[in-house]
Amino acid sequence: MNQQVTVQIDRPIDEVFEYTNNHVAEWSKAVVENEVIEEKPEGVGTTFLCVTEDHGRRMEFQGVVTRHEPPRVSAIHLAGSSFDIDAEYVFEDLGGRTRVTQQSSVAPKGLLKVFFFLFGWMMYKAGCKAQEDELDNLKRLLEEGAGQGEKA
Repeated sequence: MNQQVTVQIDRPIDEVFEYTNNHVAEWSKAVVENEVIEEKPEGVGTTFLCVTEDHGRRMEFQGVVTRHEPPRVSAIHLAGSSFDIDAEYVFEDLGGRTRVTQQSSVAPKGLLKVFFFLFGWMMYKAGCKAQEDELDNLKRLLEEGAGQGEKA
């Protein structure tokens, strides 16, 4: 299942890139923990543990940074027990504002594949709404002052 969502944020690209990538648990409504396990100097290959919670259900993902090109692009791969997620964020400088586009792909595992096949259309709609809510929250926090003055 592939999804794409875009938002424009009234903050400079460097601030948006840094906050989006280094403060996930602060702006994400689903991520409750995001802990770096091993940091690589160039970013790519950095591993981390990501814990999400949705409707009281906690899930752990082993994460790895697959692309890191500040302040333009970042991408991660999350491997979980029920599904994997690939997410890429593209940041575009709009002269003091920033357009953020998140593209994600969810690959179910085991019996969840059948559920995705049967109810994928419902999950797609809910997933798009969740992504929109996430990026709207990122926008709100950054425009209220989160991340100002921080360096990547």
